[in-house]
Amino acid sequence: MGIVQKDAFRTMLISYIGIILGYLNKGFLFLLILSTEQIGLINLIVSIGLLFAQFSNLGAIYTTWKFFPFFRNKEKNHHGFLPLILIIVLIGILICLLTTIAFKPQITDLYNEKSPIFNDYYYWFVPIGISTVLYMIFEIYLRGFYKNIVAVIANEIILRVVILVLLLLLNFKLISFYDFVIYHSLAYIIPVILLLVYLNYLKELNFKFSSISISKKFKKILIQFSIYNYVNTLGVVLVNSLDIIMIAQFLGLKAAGVYSTVVFLTNALQVPFRSIFRVSSPLVADHWKNRDFDKMRLLYQNVSSVSIFIGLLLFLPIWNNIDLLFSFLKPEFQDGIWVFFWLMIGKLIDMYFGINGSIFSTSKKFKYDIYFTLFLIGTVYVLNLFFIPKWGIVGAALSTTFALVFYNFGRMIFVWTIFKMHPFKINQFKIIGLAIFTLVSAYFVAQLKLDKWMLMGIQFLNILTCFLIPIYFFNLESESIQFIKKRISKFQKN
Repeated sequence: MGIVQKDAFRTMLISYIGIILGYLNKGFLFLLILSTEQIGLINLIVSIGLLFAQFSNLGAIYTTWKFFPFFRNKEKNHHGFLPLILIIVLIGILICLLTTIAFKPQITDLYNEKSPIFNDYYYWFVPIGISTVLYMIFEIYLRGFYKNIVAVIANEIILRVVILVLLLLLNFKLISFYDFVIYHSLAYIIPVILLLVYLNYLKELNFKFSSISISKKFKKILIQFSIYNYVNTLGVVLVNSLDIIMIAQFLGLKAAGVYSTVVFLTNALQVPFRSIFRVSSPLVADHWKNRDFDKMRLLYQNVSSVSIFIGLLLFLPIWNNIDLLFSFLKPEFQDGIWVFFWLMIGKLIDMYFGINGSIFSTSKKFKYDIYFTLFLIGTVYVLNLFFIPKWGIVGAALSTTFALVFYNFGRMIFVWTIFKMHPFKINQFKIIGLAIFTLVSAYFVAQLKLDKWMLMGIQFLNILTCFLIPIYFFNLESESIQFIKKRISKFQKN
């Protein structure tokens, strides 16, 4: 876990700087400058843009993830792997662009009743989609060289600084809202340009189609893998985007604005996991390449342990003070409290099962993963049809949580059965038990008739006493504790 800890810690720190900027943008300036309907519109455009990106990558992301270690050879330009992948992506972009134009009447009809303003900005999800898919390809290509930092800075910090500037320009009426939507969509190309510059600096930027020296047999394997994983790449983004798209259709842009803001808050709590996942996923591909199953099993369990510990550590203080935190938002955001709870339960489970998706999708059994992904997409869609009209945005959160629970348990059982790997350690259940005990004790603490700030202080003390101290004292999460001790020791030496 050494390389994972070191690189994940760096990316996590950079990501949290980005999260601070994100909170300044979406958690403060969006709420201050934009109406709830306008927030819903922006996030709807982004959500559809992300879907465009996932449809247009044609499975190239997982293909790069799994196979690049086999072709990594600087002297031979990595056998032209990058230009081959770009051909696939450019074909995907063209198909999605033509589909966007051809089906505009049918798509806009879905929003005429509840969200008609979206139709005035219909095409502006396209720049976001194209930019995002190119960023994902270059970013995961850089992961193959264990180069993570610049990609995180470009997307998590620089893009958000640009959006911050645009919000300030809008606030001071130097641009109109229509201009803001356009510039906001075009801003997504900036991280792509930065990664191109960085790849050129590393002398790894190769667009020569003539350099492709992959055999026809291996090309067939790559294309087959891309086709099977095409649907898989849609799964997670569809779960995150389908809710907002369907809420805007059934309930309107105001409800979409509330829901998407809460989704942003929950995504912020996944930063450590995404940092660990970003660094560990290339190691999974390397372990498959080297047939090193013992290291893969250990990585699987360690990532799961660290992820559930950090996830709970971030969830507990927020949930224990949720009423106070939401009191600073507009009244219409009160419905978002239980949206936050259910989304976080689903994401904690997703974090707990860690890298089972990486193990699955980079193995020889990758074809079977398509069934789990289809189940995930279908479950979210069907449950949304029933839950959103009945329970509104809370229903959307419930459908996502239920789908993630079944999806992750199914994948975990498959990996356990076929590869004899599982994420479980006895200490993990002790940590989860301590978290449940902390939540129960927090309920009784909340009944105290005290000043809200004093109550918040007691809640933090409760988490320290019931959760953190026992974990540290009994060494229930050794990876995180050792890492913290090393950092403290290094700081003291300096």
